[in-house]
Amino acid sequence: MAEQFHELFTNYFEKLDLYTNAITKAHGKSHPEAFKVRELFEAISKKVKEAGDDKPDLDTELAQIREITSNYTIPEDVCETYAATYNMLSELDKAYHA
Repeated sequence: MAEQFHELFTNYFEKLDLYTNAITKAHGKSHPEAFKVRELFEAISKKVKEAGDDKPDLDTELAQIREITSNYTIPEDVCETYAATYNMLSELDKAYHA
């Protein structure tokens, strides 16, 4: 479990770092939840780095992301970057709980 999550996180980190920041700028006015998604991604990143090869405790952050995104439901009025962000976060969530 932890290995699959860590591998996905490593593969997605740069994109998610860029994308979560980009969606706040592009969609923040109409989708204020994008700011919380960015904040939670930063918290997850910090915990993953601190945990090293161990499994970080991300239950709270992932639960909050699921709640504010309505289980990663992509709004109809957003760009592909926003959709990709939610899809990558959803995959990370699944890998974490696998």
